[in-house]
Amino acid sequence: MSNEILQLSPKALWKNFHSLTQIPRPSKKEEQIREFIFNFGKSLGLETIQDEVGNVIIRKPATPGMENRKGVVLQGHLDMVPQKNSDKVHDFEKDPIETVIDGEWVRANGTTLGADNGMGVAATMAVLEATDMQHGPIEALFTCDEETGMTGANGLKPGVLKGDILVNMDSEDEGELYIGCAGGTNGNITFTFEEHPVTGDFTGYKINVTGLKGGHSGVDIHLGRGNANKIMNRVLFNGFKNHGLQVASIDGGSLRNAIPRESFAHVAIPTANTGSFLESLAKLTANIKNELSAVEPTLKIEAVAAETPEKVIDPAVLLNSMNAIYACPNGVMRMSNEMIGLVETSNNLAIVKAENGIMKIMNLMRSSVDSAKDELQQMIRSVFDLAGAQSVFDGSYPGWKPNPESPILKTMQDIYNKKFGNIPEIKAIHAGLECGILGGNYPNWDMISFGPTIRFPHSPDEKVNIATVQKFYDFLVETLKNIPVK
Repeated sequence: MSNEILQLSPKALWKNFHSLTQIPRPSKKEEQIREFIFNFGKSLGLETIQDEVGNVIIRKPATPGMENRKGVVLQGHLDMVPQKNSDKVHDFEKDPIETVIDGEWVRANGTTLGADNGMGVAATMAVLEATDMQHGPIEALFTCDEETGMTGANGLKPGVLKGDILVNMDSEDEGELYIGCAGGTNGNITFTFEEHPVTGDFTGYKINVTGLKGGHSGVDIHLGRGNANKIMNRVLFNGFKNHGLQVASIDGGSLRNAIPRESFAHVAIPTANTGSFLESLAKLTANIKNELSAVEPTLKIEAVAAETPEKVIDPAVLLNSMNAIYACPNGVMRMSNEMIGLVETSNNLAIVKAENGIMKIMNLMRSSVDSAKDELQQMIRSVFDLAGAQSVFDGSYPGWKPNPESPILKTMQDIYNKKFGNIPEIKAIHAGLECGILGGNYPNWDMISFGPTIRFPHSPDEKVNIATVQKFYDFLVETLKNIPVK
């Protein structure tokens, strides 16, 4: 299982990636991985520091004869998204990731793999420990908490780093060079409600929406996958309006930046209406599965008999919240006019949780156009204001505006063409790379992002293509060898 990847090439990179899989590193629980990277730098005899927010910086001097080259900052983030299948027993704060070689890919056993951004971190580690590589001055920047707040990028102070070029290795398509990304904002919605006792003859059920693919809420948002929170809301609304259904609790989604794969609700239905409800649910399920058949072939919607809840959400608040969730934008809002095939603006209705008098609804809005992001924020605020909820928007971060005239872009295009015989595609990504934030404090940086091919990040289907890891690393080594002089 896990140690089989040690036989893959390039061995220096896979060795380090294997080490990363053995260290728990979910976002905001990064103490172990920070200590590991800090000790790694020290063990190499390199200048190693940790700043006040938890970023680790390691400096490696230029190899002889390369001292006059521009300084390069190699950057990746230490944390990973903790997602697992519902039947998988795994504690992301304690257990290592179990890697599996699956044909041309490496994946994990029922959990996220952590190739996002473990590949970039492992490649940087391989460069730092290499003794047979030509390069100019290198600073390795390992940022913390990228996935849930970009805390490390936001907390990095100006003047700490001396490099001229930022090479971010958090992109997910080999053969493509990224020169722009989306910004984002968190939307936090709160309904408060009284809990009413269940009186009369009611029967309890657990409603389960499972089997969805999920995925990265930026990179995969254009794929039209099902959103468990939207589907659950549709089921609950139908039951409430037509069969007297009441809701005790809802638990849908777990991370802002992952398309929600599962949702669970504990409900009460008048016993006299259970037959009509189950018949109606079967028809609704068939309709939803038909709508999503091409993208969600394993979707399941079930009503399982359960203990009748003692209390349920105030029906008036429940109706307001369901209407608002129905109206809340989700998915792609607009495609880019400048770059064909790029999503400009989107929203992920990521989390819906209701219990003990509070319903929390969490969104992640993305856009490469700041004014469009602000407009989407106001749209969502308006929907939930009308429903009587409280809305707080925070965690806003800027996008990274593309610079087609970037010198490092031209250099890397030429290197790739000479090494592999074709010119890489130039793209922007609908995801929150740290480049936009980092470039705000280091406006002199010439920035670029690239990486191996990773599919379905932020979901248990995450996998990295083995052959592209070799090309990615070879390209990195050749790039460092050919960095221009100052």
